[in-house]
Amino acid sequence: MRALKIKNITSTRLFLPIVSLILVLIINMIKTPNFFNITIQNGVFYGYIIDVINRASELVILAVGMTLVVASSGGTDISVGAVCALAGAVACFILAGGEVSTDVYRAPYIAAFIAAIFVGLLCGSFNAFLVAKMNIQPMVATLILFTAGRGMAQLVTNGQITYIRVESFRMLGNSIHGIPLPTPVFVALAVVLVTLIILKKTALGLYIETVGINNKAARLVGLNPVYIQFIAYAFCGLLAGLAGMIVSSRVYSADANNAGLNIELDAILAVALGGNSLSGGKFSLLGSVIGAYTIQALTTTLYAMSVSADQLPVYKAIVVVIIVSLQSKEFIKIIRGFNLNKKKAEVVYEK
Repeated sequence: MRALKIKNITSTRLFLPIVSLILVLIINMIKTPNFFNITIQNGVFYGYIIDVINRASELVILAVGMTLVVASSGGTDISVGAVCALAGAVACFILAGGEVSTDVYRAPYIAAFIAAIFVGLLCGSFNAFLVAKMNIQPMVATLILFTAGRGMAQLVTNGQITYIRVESFRMLGNSIHGIPLPTPVFVALAVVLVTLIILKKTALGLYIETVGINNKAARLVGLNPVYIQFIAYAFCGLLAGLAGMIVSSRVYSADANNAGLNIELDAILAVALGGNSLSGGKFSLLGSVIGAYTIQALTTTLYAMSVSADQLPVYKAIVVVIIVSLQSKEFIKIIRGFNLNKKKAEVVYEK
């Protein structure tokens, strides 16, 4: 009975992602003894663990959208980083009134926020049209905005960094006075909860899995794969626009070259680390969220160990390869085969 319970726990989809996160945190605890120390400065929580939760917020938001994209189409959206930069550039351009820097809003903040979200939605819809309607391979379709998105952001800002020197602009990406936790943490939590509610309370989650598993079979049972995939890509673009606002708010500026740079790769990795198949079908949203925190915890750990930014990708890649390998189906088969052979040997020995 006890062995059966252990087997049930280890066979759950979230087991390996959680174990991976715990392993990274244990390494943190060994290498950086003060990793879990939390202090309060100016009414705000500070510490390595708070930094992980805070800095992972944009990645969590993008991982949610990327999970639905991967599940519905068996492909990835590699344009989300560029869309982040474009959305932030549009918002800052509106707030600055076309100027390089401003210390007062030239337009209502809500107008800039809606514009950024709309730009993200528009970009996501463009990707959706190419993938769902034109049947172009997802990576090729999203490569268009991946290469052109930052150029478009440069055009919006005239090739310059646009600064918004207004304190209220920093609230979305930093913190609100009187609230000890950073604002992005609450935004990421809201995105995850709203998405989970939509997927659980409607049939959308089941439709996405069905289309991702077998597109033709989904059509035969009355589903419209084009419509389902369109929703997934459009929603992913919308979340990229939201993440772009957070990124711009963190540095109170629009930097088309560096905003969201390479974050699309981390979003894809988060989906993979979450135990999701990149070929589409069944997915775990919470698994992707755990994967996002694992990646950020790893990044923070390496910085805490004085690893330079140039060397970071090398160490990060090594750890990610190990984690992904441990979660691979082939590795699990090998382990199961080893256990099976061990049991057979024990039976023979007893006889």
